[in-house]
Amino acid sequence: MAKSKWVSFFLCLFFGVFGAHKFYEGRILLGILYLCTAGLLGIGIFFDLIILFFKPNPYYP
Repeated sequence: MAKSKWVSFFLCLFFGVFGAHKFYEGRILLGILYLCTAGLLGIGIFFDLIILFFKPNPYYP
């Protein structure tokens, strides 16, 4: 199923420390990693926001 990049982008922006965007994309293990490390100490969230902004919509993770 296609996911909306904007839903994932805003989940990352507001709930990235909880890994919400990773759970939305179906990447459960990465979501748990982000949940346990507060978004890879914020660095992972920063890179994910940039990557999500430039992905085509709809995209497949």
